[in-house]
Amino acid sequence: MSFPPSPRARSGPRRRSLLAVAPAALLVAGCSAGPGDSGAGGGSRPSAADRARARAARDSGELVARYDAVVAAHPELAERLRPLRAEVVRHAEAFGGTADSSPSPSASASASASGTPGSGKAGPSASPAAVPAKPKDALAELAAAEREIADRRVKALLDAPGELARLLASVAAAGAAHVYLLTEA
Repeated sequence: MSFPPSPRARSGPRRRSLLAVAPAALLVAGCSAGPGDSGAGGGSRPSAADRARARAARDSGELVARYDAVVAAHPELAERLRPLRAEVVRHAEAFGGTADSSPSPSASASASASGTPGSGKAGPSASPAAVPAKPKDALAELAAAEREIADRRVKALLDAPGELARLLASVAAAGAAHVYLLTEA
């Protein structure tokens, strides 16, 4: 026994016609100018995601420099800070930045010797040369820098696309863990 045809008439494109047109539509969409394209011959502006990634890489690089300055000023903290610094280096690399995998004591020592304590403001953008004289204060300043960067990354992930948002969230969580480890005695 055969089934009668469906009483409902089909409207719109059929599956085969969509499959035939889809590659051409993708080609046209890929070649068309987007809303951010100026149409001028020069280089285009980096996307918001690229800017967020570059900012995160730069922040991690500056944080590595802060770790190096603290270790140079307080060598007794080197063993405690080594694994945290190594993670920050990996974070910088994950965002596409570069950071030395091993601290350069001579560069850090000369940077810390050239600066005067208290000359810079606290935060990751401050010169890493301004390291407090007391190890406990140096750790607290390092924790504050980690916290500030983690908070900034949490805010940035709201506007970031999927994979970058996941990376920002993961690195922000690691930064929060670093804050905890730096503030615990």
